[in-house]
Amino acid sequence: MVGDTDDDIAARRQGSSGHRSVPHATDIRIDAWGTSRERCMAEAVLGLVECFADITAVRAGAVMHLRLPETDDDDLLIALLDEVVHRMEVHGQVPVDVEADTDDEGLDVRLAVAALADVEVVGPAPKIVAWHGLRFGPDPYGWSCAVTVDV
Repeated sequence: MVGDTDDDIAARRQGSSGHRSVPHATDIRIDAWGTSRERCMAEAVLGLVECFADITAVRAGAVMHLRLPETDDDDLLIALLDEVVHRMEVHGQVPVDVEADTDDEGLDVRLAVAALADVEVVGPAPKIVAWHGLRFGPDPYGWSCAVTVDV
């Protein structure tokens, strides 16, 4: 990905997954990468959460399962991130771990969630996942994405 450091590139060549967020005017830019499309999406979710909450010492209180119908990759990523924002705003739930798998019917996502009241809030909560500047697809090391989130 553009802006990768030598350490990022070396780690990606070894098959690692990860994410980072970068402040971007009045919003946040999240970069995520993984060895598969599903792992990249899971990293994007964790990057979204970590832009406003410290989840390092939090244990999940419940597991939520989502089924997202198969569609194009961009729509699927936006739908998943929108669902995370919705669960936070409406249900007060924050994912602390994410797994995603694809089958014939679509994307099956497992979100291990904690109560928003149990996490340390470290920044403004995400409001809207923007389509502008969205990038998601295969790259030389697996999959990567970049998405802008309004806070």
